[in-house]
Amino acid sequence: MGFKISALDIDHFSHLFVLGEESLSLQGIQRKVVDSNPGYPCRISLQDAEVGEIVLLMNYEHQPAMTPFRSSHAIFVRENASQAKPETNEVPTMFRHRLLSVRAFDASGMMIDADVVDGERLETVIEPMLKNINTDYLHLHNAKLGCYVGLVKRS
Repeated sequence: MGFKISALDIDHFSHLFVLGEESLSLQGIQRKVVDSNPGYPCRISLQDAEVGEIVLLMNYEHQPAMTPFRSSHAIFVRENASQAKPETNEVPTMFRHRLLSVRAFDASGMMIDADVVDGERLETVIEPMLKNINTDYLHLHNAKLGCYVGLVKRS
């Protein structure tokens, strides 16, 4: 069974980089200069930002379903990020060096399974969760800091 990890659409975020600090602050967004790598996983490029790059740290509603599992969390977006389009069964390097929480949801947005896995073994959790006929999609989070980092669907 194939799977696809998808990135967020750059068009939803590119306009934010031209805003001043006050406008960003009013939206709860912080502009940061990257000071370590890894450490700032971009949800557009699905790459860790390089030291010296500019990123925006913001809250993003990744689970909008009207269930008890409705959720939003922090994400990073790199300035001038290139849109990632991973191939079927491709796991971008950004995921490989992180401890990840994998959460399975049904079509109504109810969580039906969850696990934690070292990113080097991500497929060992993705594949069995997607084999469950009740699973509609998976969410990936950094297990330690909780940031939302990815959506996984069958391909």
